[in-house]
Amino acid sequence: MPGSALNPNASVTVAQCLARAGELPHSDSARLDLELLLCDALDRDRAWLYTWPEKTLTVSQRERFEQTLMRRAAGEPLAHILGQREFWSLSLEVNASTLIPRPDTEVLVETTLTCLAEQADQPQRILDLGTGTGAVALALASERPGWAVQGVDCSTEAVALAQRNGARLGLTNTQFSVGDWFSAIAPSRRFHAIVANPPYIASDDPHLEQGDVRFEPRSALVADEAGLAALRHIAQAARSYLVPGGWLLLEHGWQQGAVVRQLLNELGYHSVATRRDYGDQERVTYGGFSGGAG
Repeated sequence: MPGSALNPNASVTVAQCLARAGELPHSDSARLDLELLLCDALDRDRAWLYTWPEKTLTVSQRERFEQTLMRRAAGEPLAHILGQREFWSLSLEVNASTLIPRPDTEVLVETTLTCLAEQADQPQRILDLGTGTGAVALALASERPGWAVQGVDCSTEAVALAQRNGARLGLTNTQFSVGDWFSAIAPSRRFHAIVANPPYIASDDPHLEQGDVRFEPRSALVADEAGLAALRHIAQAARSYLVPGGWLLLEHGWQQGAVVRQLLNELGYHSVATRRDYGDQERVTYGGFSGGAG
């Protein structure tokens, strides 16, 4: 049990706390997790930990560290414990109402910027479906202040979270609304790019019982049709909301690239291709829209 490794009545140094990574055997990044929990308790950065390893924790600092270490040892996601996660160099508030932003989703941002590179200095309308924390929408808005970025999510709690993140970051070129995919979008509205990181995990996938996803809402993870239902719906409906020359970009599971490419080709998208994530797995498939709902 965390807290049992040290005498509760003895003074505890930073170095002693940093030696307790063994209490997080189920974490893939135990040392980093430990450092971040200690930074949270001390209100210091990671460099400070190694500059002052002999510093002693106060009683309140140690209590905070022991409590958060115990929560992490029980498997609770680090982002939920700390209440924030960095994405695209943006510090985002995170809670249990939505998915925790993951580094591989930055590929969705990168690919969108690449697809619209020639229009970078022109006003563009972007729609982010299933926006969650607002991570993708806010990353795009931060890179292109002249773009208007709209995020939609079916969860009122997630939309409130995204709104808080946007307000705190001062990204006034964003707006967030509650809706089930396109239900919040006026039929006459058109976008230069539609991006989405929808649910794409099959309901019987064993990974649902492992790691951080155990603490995340199933509605944001699981889709029917072996994980393809939401991807199929978005790809079909997006044709009615894209301008000619616009782009659809979809994040998906690492084994779904081929079927999503086939889907986009069958629906009449052009220049269909897939980008790999930082682990060299197929992660984002995109296609251009020439016009017409097919």
